[in-house]
Amino acid sequence: MIALMIGLMIGLKRFVLLGALWLALTSNDPAAWPIGIVTAAAVTMLSLRLLPAAGRRVRLATLIALAPGFLTGSLRGGIDVARRAFDPRLPLSPGWLAYLVRLPSGAPRAALGGELSLMPGTLTAGEDGRALYVHCLDLDQPHDQAIATEERRIGASLGLALDDRREAPS
Repeated sequence: MIALMIGLMIGLKRFVLLGALWLALTSNDPAAWPIGIVTAAAVTMLSLRLLPAAGRRVRLATLIALAPGFLTGSLRGGIDVARRAFDPRLPLSPGWLAYLVRLPSGAPRAALGGELSLMPGTLTAGEDGRALYVHCLDLDQPHDQAIATEERRIGASLGLALDDRREAPS
C-alpha cells in the first residue's frame, strides 16, 4: 500500500512538472490546456513505465547546487573544444575511458551519463556492469577526477553515500 502511495505521489509530481512545462511553452494559452493535459498525462505514464517510481528522494537544494558546477564545466569545456577546433595543430588525443561507476544502476547512472554527454569534450556511450564508457577528445586531461567529482555531487543530491574503494574492471 505504501509503495502504491509513493508511486502515485511521484506520478502526480511528474504530471504537475510536465503540465507546468507545457504552460510555459504555450505561454499559458487556455486553448492549449486540453492538449496539454492529455500530453502531460501520456508523458507521465510513459515516464513511469521507462523510469519506475523509486523510494529515493532527490534533495532539491543539492540538486540546485549542481547547476553552477555543471555550467562552469560546460563553459570551460566549450572554450577548450572551440580552442582545439580553431588550432591548426588540432591538439587532440581522443580515446575511450572506462570509468568504474559507484552510483547504483538506473536513474543515478543515467543522470551521470547524461551530464557527461552534455559537457563538451566527453560523450557517454554506455555501460557494462560497473564500467561507464566515455569517449573523450583528449585523454591527457584528468577526466577520471572530473567524473568522480560529478559522481559525488550527483550522489549527494540523491542522498547516496558513495564507496571510495574502486576495483579493477573484470
